Amino acid sequence: MRCFDLSLYLVLDPGLCAGIGMVETARAAVVGGVTMVQLRDKEADTKRLIETGRALKEALAGTNAKLIVNDDVTAAVAIGADGLHIGQDDMTVAEARARIGADAILGLSVETPELAAAVDPALVDYIGAGPVFATPTKPNHKQPVGFDGLARQIAASPVPAVAIGGLKVIHVAQAMAAGARGVAVVSAICGQPDPETAARALAAEIRIFRSRRSENGFHKG
Repeated sequence: MRCFDLSLYLVLDPGLCAGIGMVETARAAVVGGVTMVQLRDKEADTKRLIETGRALKEALAGTNAKLIVNDDVTAAVAIGADGLHIGQDDMTVAEARARIGADAILGLSVETPELAAAVDPALVDYIGAGPVFATPTKPNHKQPVGFDGLARQIAASPVPAVAIGGLKVIHVAQAMAAGARGVAVVSAICGQPDPETAARALAAEIRIFRSRRSENGFHKG
């Protein structure tokens, strides 16, 4: 059973994190409530990814946060990461699952309801749905879909979704109202003066949304 919590998903950016580094950013953010950390560094080769990933794994030891590696399956396996996240233009999900094994988490980026509907839940554990907004942290991203488009992607998906794409604290409620299990952020934590405080603010919004939804459901019952 692959257990994980998509609530607050931090995607590390080496440029934005340059001030205190990706490892310290992740460490502080997890203290603040981040539940999953993705190592994404498009400029790094596999060797450097492995070095950073091992340092991240050590920093997150003893916490419940999961470490996910973006794209590089060789690095993910060498690090002993909790999982791998791939895009539509990377290897097939069948190949990725075969490489990482049955126990690791596999995430897949989708940009349309059709791609979401085509996800095989026997292979993929969650989708990254969006992008909700345009974002400079991923210059080659697909056309932003907004919250309505996000909701359509999530409704079509057979697996849980984390919303991504320019999301900040003020967007948490809308993203989760669209059906997202959590929010994935980059600049909302990376590069902030205090990543722990930034993460706490996001985590608080998630708790508030879930509390209100629970109360509404109770009263309706």
